[in-house]
Amino acid sequence: MTPLGSWLTLFGVVIVLVAGALVGLPTYNVYSKQMAGRAAYEQAVQDRRIRVLEAQAALDSARLTAQAEVERARGTNEANRIMSDSLGGPDNYLRWAYIHMLEETAGKEGRQTIYIPTEAGMPVLEAGRAVPR
Repeated sequence: MTPLGSWLTLFGVVIVLVAGALVGLPTYNVYSKQMAGRAAYEQAVQDRRIRVLEAQAALDSARLTAQAEVERARGTNEANRIMSDSLGGPDNYLRWAYIHMLEETAGKEGRQTIYIPTEAGMPVLEAGRAVPR
């Protein structure tokens, strides 16, 4: 092979590579943008699924919390009814609850509970509820 033939072959290979690059790069750019678009779409779909699942979880949690509150209220209602019946009615239950609260808070935060005897045998705060004769 002659030096001129080698140069022509080399020149031909360079021309083919440049022509391939001129045709291939725009095609690759289009393909690359399509793939980026598909990836962004799939990411958006996945993000939406996650938001839907999180919202569903929040709804389920709220429903279960509400059910727990209802059950807790039923239990408290039943306990209050039992206590009220065993103490002879709602007035005696409230009196017992008041005295119990005084016992629990006695001595806390510098408080001091002093029981003052009265003729009716009721705490002073309830003396106004006595029926006058």
